[in-house]
Amino acid sequence: MSANIHANKLFLASRIALIFTAMTFAFRASLEGVWGTEFHLDKEQIGWIFSPAFYGFTLAMIFGGPLCDVLGMKKLLGLAFIGHIAGAIVYLLAKDATMLFIGTLCMGIGNGMVEAACNPLTVTLYPNNKTMMLNRFHVWFPGGLALGGVIAYLLMDQLHLNWHVLIGVLFIPAIIYGWMFWSLEFPKTERVTSGVSTKDMFLSCLNPLFLVMLACMFLTAATELGTNQWIVALLQGANVSGILVLVFINGLMALGRSFAGPVVHRLNPNGMLILSAILSAIGLILMSKASGYAAFGAAFVFAAGICFFWPTMLGFVAEYVPKSGALGLSIMGGAGMFSVSLILPLMGKWYQNFKDAAIAGGTDAAHADAIAGSNTFMKVAIMPAILIVVFTLIYIVRRKTYAAHKQQMQPGSAN
Repeated sequence: MSANIHANKLFLASRIALIFTAMTFAFRASLEGVWGTEFHLDKEQIGWIFSPAFYGFTLAMIFGGPLCDVLGMKKLLGLAFIGHIAGAIVYLLAKDATMLFIGTLCMGIGNGMVEAACNPLTVTLYPNNKTMMLNRFHVWFPGGLALGGVIAYLLMDQLHLNWHVLIGVLFIPAIIYGWMFWSLEFPKTERVTSGVSTKDMFLSCLNPLFLVMLACMFLTAATELGTNQWIVALLQGANVSGILVLVFINGLMALGRSFAGPVVHRLNPNGMLILSAILSAIGLILMSKASGYAAFGAAFVFAAGICFFWPTMLGFVAEYVPKSGALGLSIMGGAGMFSVSLILPLMGKWYQNFKDAAIAGGTDAAHADAIAGSNTFMKVAIMPAILIVVFTLIYIVRRKTYAAHKQQMQPGSAN
């Protein structure tokens, strides 16, 4: 790596860009009710307005992955900056749901370009500590969500300012990371410097292990991000501030990812994923039953579960299917965000159907909200339950494969 490459400054700028990304999620979650009232939207319609944040992200990552090696990471981050600024401006000028949709799409594309560039950048800067450093990079997604949640709570719930002020806050981190990236020199990606061909990169993405992990990414991302995006609405009948629970969850996630190193060393990525799936399922079940301050206890278990999901999925692929390179990381991230674009309106529909059924059965609106939130949490819990089985099977197969390989390598074994 060139002496002119400032690894720590690049990593800092990457984390600030990720903070911006996370703040957009927190702000949208806090504005769900405000936008619903101002633009006359029900829960399912809000879900569709939020969904381009995820499939825009997906498109940016899928196209950005192959282009990362060609255009370079710096140009991708320039596109991210343009998408973020454009999205904030469209939000501020929004007069109807269509403009909110367009603004969310611009934000999603910008967020996708951040992930498409910064995941391979992190792997390139720290090739000997991929999973640990990806966890440390992704500290700032829950960290940014927690920060964004606190800002939203103060500006909207306490100071009762117009929601346009909240969106205006986004220009601060955008300008900071844009200036930092513009002034720094970038390295070439790890795949390029290690001499892996483009053909080998594409073929590695057809590896059976990669394809299984790709399918799992749909479920891990939907469990984490789908729940976090809807949690304010899902807890509105639970006598607790949903935005504070969101801040609590993401604060715990940031703390957990900061100390990911010992956990990775102790469990390895596969073991981390099994434990994460178990705790996520238990946490969702507990949140379906909790109300008041008990919701924070349930949220603690859920946060411990989803804490390592996203970065460890990426770290697993980076370590065990390394030739997939930037493309593999982008496909994984894109799949995760695409799954959330699908689950958001679906969760909105589940919630609305449960609420309508409760009201039709004679339940008052307040209790109907509690029933709808509880039943939706239980629906989501099915996904990590499936993951427990799949990750355990992967662990068993990989252990048997490793044992067979070790036996073949022993002196005197048959070749």
